Amino acid sequence: MAEGPRQRVEKVAGSRRARLTKVEGTLADADAEATLRDEDSAGAPVAGEKGPNDDRLRRDRPPHW
Repeated sequence: MAEGPRQRVEKVAGSRRARLTKVEGTLADADAEATLRDEDSAGAPVAGEKGPNDDRLRRDRPPHW
């Protein structure tokens, strides 16, 4: 493996979870989530658009209902 900057584990006072330090050239969690949300929102259907089987899916009940 290539040796380079590594993340370090930091204890957080009053928390059960540890935190990892940031490594140069990586995204923070919030930045990564925002990127994923932007990509997902482009492919989401617009409210009001109906697919070919939407009515049937809304009528169907599971067998245990």
